[in-house]
Amino acid sequence: MNVLMVLTSHDQLGNTGKKTGFWLEEFTSPYYVFKDAGANIVIASPKGGQPPLDPKSDAPDAQTDSTRRFAKDSEAQQQLATTLPLDQINAADFDTVFYAGGHGPLWDLTNDQHSIQLLQAFDRANKPMGLVCHAPAVLKNVKAANGESFVKGKKLTGFSNSEEAAVQLTDVVPFLIEDEFKKQGAHYEKGADWNSYTVVDGHLITGQNPASSEAVAEQLLGMLKAQA
Repeated sequence: MNVLMVLTSHDQLGNTGKKTGFWLEEFTSPYYVFKDAGANIVIASPKGGQPPLDPKSDAPDAQTDSTRRFAKDSEAQQQLATTLPLDQINAADFDTVFYAGGHGPLWDLTNDQHSIQLLQAFDRANKPMGLVCHAPAVLKNVKAANGESFVKGKKLTGFSNSEEAAVQLTDVVPFLIEDEFKKQGAHYEKGADWNSYTVVDGHLITGQNPASSEAVAEQLLGMLKAQA
């Protein structure tokens, strides 16, 4: 199994002067699900190199088993520090793609043409795609084969309005995922705030929040095995 993991390169939280980036658990949990299954993992980001980490996701109260494992894993740390630029990635080389969240993707991956083309290529090839928390936002400008919005008519989830309000960033983010998906005609679903909640629609798997990241990765693996 060849798995592509995509992370943000954006580190500014709007005009707040605060830092953002990718959310650590949303990378480490899926990374180890894939690694422990024997997958070959390639990590990419718009700019390549070390992607910015949201500092809040590395705080003591945000640690999980997978983040603690990562802290002792020099090989994984080196792989993260040397992500490939997205413009060097060919969807044909991979069986599946996973996008980790954090607020960063709202600003860069959502509008990144290489990311948009990559997702469209995975979709056309009917390959499983997993996106968690804020990462589903990267579907905003993706088009379906018929030229319409990719998310139109699809069941999916992503970071909810109530969760964005809870972290007090409703007025900072460029758009609210829940509102944007509904505007584009998607069937947006959500579970209880901060609880694992995933939605599967065809080969698209989305997770609502950080707690959903491991489940999305496991469902991706299950889908790959079913296709094999």
